[in-house]
Amino acid sequence: MSGFANKSAIAAAVVLLSTSVAFAQEEVGQATLIKTAVTGGSGPLAIRSPVYRDERITTSQSGLGEFTFRDGTKFAVGGNSSVVIDRFVFDDAKTFNQLTLNAARGSFRWISGKSKSEAYQIVTPAGTIGVRGTRLDIFVGAGGLTSVVLLEGAAQFCDANGCEELRRRCDVVVATPGGGISDPAKVDRSIFQSVGTDRAFPFLSGRQRLTRGFYGFASGSCGLSGQRSGLQRTGPGGADRPERPTAAQDPSGY
Repeated sequence: MSGFANKSAIAAAVVLLSTSVAFAQEEVGQATLIKTAVTGGSGPLAIRSPVYRDERITTSQSGLGEFTFRDGTKFAVGGNSSVVIDRFVFDDAKTFNQLTLNAARGSFRWISGKSKSEAYQIVTPAGTIGVRGTRLDIFVGAGGLTSVVLLEGAAQFCDANGCEELRRRCDVVVATPGGGISDPAKVDRSIFQSVGTDRAFPFLSGRQRLTRGFYGFASGSCGLSGQRSGLQRTGPGGADRPERPTAAQDPSGY
């Protein structure tokens, strides 16, 4: 190869690499609240830290992160959680043509932004959530078991065998990988038994508190806040086991 051709090839490679890096590092949104330990692709996140495509966000057992995306979507990540901003395509500077998150484990709250509803998808081990102008909570537990509670709007949960529609506030579905999806039903504290842990849905139960912008809808706790699950820990690393449930006043104010 001639010297000129070699230099041209190197220059082209540099341009391609620079373009790829810039594309991969395109900002999707930023952190608006960080508590305890929340980590992104390049290390610990702080308030106003940007988040990017293909970035994995993880939290410690007591970690909590709140994020706002460029279209105004609000997304909260609870303790012991892992999620990847998988794919996105911008319509313009302020809306998405496509935004896909991959929720691997843990607890999440989603509040849709200004993009068209069909732009949003949340992939879980048990199926895919199609968001329809929605507020919802998601829990992904052991073995990929996934549960979704609708807080406002509508959503669709689909696996390889079909879909279930969530249309009523506080309806819940539970799904397992390859095991199908339950029929939608009004959530109550038996959900903690169904998913095997009282650490599910911490934003509804009151175990973790979000900033005010993540509340404000009717039936803010869906009846779960301040109620014990009927499960208790046997000790560090131990399995959950039943206990007598008790009720307490809803502290959320909603």
